[in-house]
Amino acid sequence: MKYWIESKDAISKYLKVQIVLQNIDKKAIKLQLPAWRPGRYQIQNFAKNIRNFSVSDPNGQTIPSKKTSKDSWSIPTLGNKELIVAYEYYANQQDAGGSYIDNDMLYVNPINLLMYQPGNESLPCELKVTFSKNRKVACGLASTKIEEDIIFKSVSYHDLVDAPLIISDSLKHFQFEVKQNKFHLWVQGKVDYPWERILQDFKAFTETQIKIFGEFPEKEYHFMLWVPTQAYYHGVEHFNSTMMVLGPDSQDFEEMYPDLLGLASHELFHTWNVKKIRPKELLPYKYDRENYFETCFIAEGFTTFYGDWMLYRSKVIDKATFQKELETTLKRHFDFADSSTLSLLESSYDLWLDGYEAGAPNRKVSVYHKGAVATLILNHQLKSFINHPYPMDLVMQELWEQFGKTNVGYTYKDFKKIIKRLAKNPLKVYFQNVIEGNKSLFGLAQEAIDDLGFSLVKNAEGRTIVLEKN
Repeated sequence: MKYWIESKDAISKYLKVQIVLQNIDKKAIKLQLPAWRPGRYQIQNFAKNIRNFSVSDPNGQTIPSKKTSKDSWSIPTLGNKELIVAYEYYANQQDAGGSYIDNDMLYVNPINLLMYQPGNESLPCELKVTFSKNRKVACGLASTKIEEDIIFKSVSYHDLVDAPLIISDSLKHFQFEVKQNKFHLWVQGKVDYPWERILQDFKAFTETQIKIFGEFPEKEYHFMLWVPTQAYYHGVEHFNSTMMVLGPDSQDFEEMYPDLLGLASHELFHTWNVKKIRPKELLPYKYDRENYFETCFIAEGFTTFYGDWMLYRSKVIDKATFQKELETTLKRHFDFADSSTLSLLESSYDLWLDGYEAGAPNRKVSVYHKGAVATLILNHQLKSFINHPYPMDLVMQELWEQFGKTNVGYTYKDFKKIIKRLAKNPLKVYFQNVIEGNKSLFGLAQEAIDDLGFSLVKNAEGRTIVLEKN
């Protein structure tokens, strides 16, 4: 597949997209646009941003096509070995999961707008991007410049759409190394931060995470940060990069910095946990439909807890800051969802239904927040069976060795087997109450957080508070 994204009118926000289909040997071809993106388990219907879909042969003759669903098209080949598909995509979504164009910057999340032929997702792809201000390019894929064109090549469609890109003359670029792995920090926005301090802290939490797993999955990694004028907090993980949007650019650095650290640490941990250590149901991704799975509490809950924990253990944040971040996470569960009726397993499955919306009262729990509480409790309970200061690290190591490095998806049953083997105990009560049940976890969380040097209490108004132990 060969793709071409072109922008000549940033005011309209429409990008021109062209796909060249070659070596055709079928009477008809199906093209599918993804309905969702990995990292957000919710149907998003990117096709709503497409207009002026057309197909032509190499001589410019129009080929009739038919839309067969909300985001798929059928194209008769009429004996042609090559066809050109063209359409426009509205790129005006200013978050880490969208695509956006203005006069100074082009940000593309390829999964929003690049169609594929079902069954050909493993074939190599080439993407050409035309944007006038192309002196600097941030992307996990290597690129080659030819005048105003930038060429990206990938080993598969999966890798292509998992590699967001920013093109802008005003991009700032920094880098550091950890164990011969290069880490890049790209920044778009009118900000002047203390970069030496930031790089030192990024390197510290990166080293701490790598020590857990013993290795980094990729040779290079790209932290991509966009600081817009409006308030925003959003990050998305990718196989060798993360896209982060954090604003406004007028915010005081010291106020913003804990959010930046927490966001970057969380997304980096995803490089292992979900980009490589992936639930079986997500191998491979099926982009045209819901990919139901019940272990999102591992993918997101574990990562939510580990993101801040890594900052604390690497001494990037002090105990008071870690206490504040813990309190924020625990409050979001215990003050709003502790009495909900769905379990973590059920809420993981129902992410596709309403996982990112407020939803009906007292129904679901957040796999992020309750998942983090479950991680805290599991780490504490494992200490009764494992002589290790951080037994959860051993769990992550097992997941990495068995499922991440081997590219074999795990199931809930696989996870329970790992716990049983490490602890030499099935921890039946933990799984029944914390993962499969819907009872309050406040008492268990109190015991677990005490182990970290804090106390978990309720104030006079019934609100959750984390205190430092005397």
